[in-house]
Amino acid sequence: MERDPIQTERLLLRPFRAEDGEALCTILTDPEVCYFEPYDVMSRDAAVAEAAKLAENPDFLAVVERSSGELVGKLYFSDLKHFGSYEIGYTIARAHWGKGFAPEAARALMQYAFTQLGVRRIIAEADVRNTRSCRVLEKLGMRREAVFVQSAYFQTDETGEPVWSDYASYAILRDEFLK
Repeated sequence: MERDPIQTERLLLRPFRAEDGEALCTILTDPEVCYFEPYDVMSRDAAVAEAAKLAENPDFLAVVERSSGELVGKLYFSDLKHFGSYEIGYTIARAHWGKGFAPEAARALMQYAFTQLGVRRIIAEADVRNTRSCRVLEKLGMRREAVFVQSAYFQTDETGEPVWSDYASYAILRDEFLK
């Protein structure tokens, strides 16, 4: 579904463009940023190609700092195709961690989803070791509904064996968010 750009005081949430590739490199080539992501660190060429893919996928939005025009992150927002539920996710460039961009961007998208799209429920998942992301979700008013023990792996150890992660599932209903 096409979305119009969403503005906050500091951010613009807009569709990705193929020309976002160079800026996206700072996110997708950083091992610290990608550590808890469901994909490996990308090469520069792969990150540039990824921007072109994201430009064709309406489930992703670029997070742009309005004052500088700099791409500082990406948002994922996808219809789960059941009972008005969507999933949200975010990735912010390391240089912009601690500035409140993740909750600001997610909150704006959630506000839009609940008030303009009629979304009933939004969920998110986070590796429980990713305490920063868990704090963001809690700051957004989402409740931890479950922890799925050793339910996913995105990294392997030095022998190539999977490093299994516990995943927390968070959610919020429209009425809870809008009260």
